[in-house]
Amino acid sequence: MEVRESSAVLLLLSLLLPLGLPVLGAPQHLICDSRVLERYILEAKEAENVTMGCGEGCSFSENITVPDTKVNFYAWKRMEVEQQAVDVWQGLALLSEAILRGQALLANSSQPSETLQLRVDKAISGLRSLTSLLRALGAQKEAIALPAATVSPAPLRTFTVDTLCKLFRIYSNFLRGKLKLYTGEACRRGDR
Repeated sequence: MEVRESSAVLLLLSLLLPLGLPVLGAPQHLICDSRVLERYILEAKEAENVTMGCGEGCSFSENITVPDTKVNFYAWKRMEVEQQAVDVWQGLALLSEAILRGQALLANSSQPSETLQLRVDKAISGLRSLTSLLRALGAQKEAIALPAATVSPAPLRTFTVDTLCKLFRIYSNFLRGKLKLYTGEACRRGDR
């Protein structure tokens, strides 16, 4: 009976997690399982690949602001984990806004492709899930509780993109870069 119940819970988690719905009772360290983050990275890379050659149908009628995903590894390693959390939260929030804006612009285009709509919808769902997983890891608390004595982090660097392909490239780079670095460090710390 216990095996059947735990199987049912795992099945439920696997069904709800991709939807971006908060999952009560979800293991707090789910994001620490590298396979979870790798799945989101793979989806982002697939979305980037699908949009690489779509040309005119992937251009936006306006520029969209996105976070700069470049990482100075020397500076990153010297940052406190709370400062890294702030950087990741700000980037994740801006990236979420950018993809939502991209979705709106795509919906207003003359003939939005079903494939493109699906990729954007999956990205939105993925970002919601990642936000929930990071919240369970305690990243939001770290970002909010940055000690006043600590030097405040540099303002988030941004730039703009004008195509869906560039937007998905930023999404993929952010997940493979700052998000992966942060979760790796946060998961290594044994006090979560």
